[in-house]
Amino acid sequence: MKLLSFVVQGRPGYGAVKDNGVVDLGARLAAEGCTTLRQLLEANRLADAARLVASARPDHALDEIIFAPVIPDPGKIICVGLNYRDHVAETGRTVTEKPALFARFACSQVGHLRPLLKPRVSDDFDYEGELAAVIGKTGRHIPASRALEHVAGYACYNEGSVRDWQRHTSQFLAGKTFAESGSFGPWLVTTDEIPDPSELTLQTRLNGAIVQNTTTDLMITPVPELIAYISTICPLAPGDVIVTGTPGGVGLKRTPPLWMRPGDTVEVEISGIGTLRNTVIAEPA
Repeated sequence: MKLLSFVVQGRPGYGAVKDNGVVDLGARLAAEGCTTLRQLLEANRLADAARLVASARPDHALDEIIFAPVIPDPGKIICVGLNYRDHVAETGRTVTEKPALFARFACSQVGHLRPLLKPRVSDDFDYEGELAAVIGKTGRHIPASRALEHVAGYACYNEGSVRDWQRHTSQFLAGKTFAESGSFGPWLVTTDEIPDPSELTLQTRLNGAIVQNTTTDLMITPVPELIAYISTICPLAPGDVIVTGTPGGVGLKRTPPLWMRPGDTVEVEISGIGTLRNTVIAEPA
């Protein structure tokens, strides 16, 4: 099942993709307190949603909706740095014993087909194609052997990075959470369709040219171990997002550097999920 958040006729909603349209689950389950996708996950209603979708006709065509980030209101967005060896090598760093973690904020992300904002204060706007895991079940101190039981599904993420601001200090956050600089979508594919997140192919394209290409089995710390590590630090809750790291090929480390510019189109495609596509515009003055 492909689940997404959207806006239609000025109203936020969520639903499931079916027959090139969207079954509006928010409208059907609002009376039961599930008005957002995060609330559906919190209520553990994925199975009920699947039954509704199986018997329903789409309420909206895909071209009638505005795509929102898959989870517009996540409690946590936890990002993983330096999680592919080719990216570690191109940055000149060494592999760390434990995952490098940092946070993004909800205001830093947009949905599929929505524009990414190149900040006024920087020209060093970089792409980072990544796999995002969305938590579906609360847990703390989750063993890696049970970690995938806590995942609702997976999506594409473009972890847009403002590199000169990222280099202001040794901490990543300043360059990683500019308003509307990253994207999350186009939808969440549930784990019944992706039982093993280590068997996926990830590709990032800038204006049609392939700039990143990898398989997710090459992660240094795979998804189950990431969940185990992060859940030791803090409880994970439904709707939390773990952005699992980018492979080599980032624009920063090319000669000359390859930055995203206004007018560009950037795509992150992951097998079994789909393609997250965004154009780039300049931040208004």
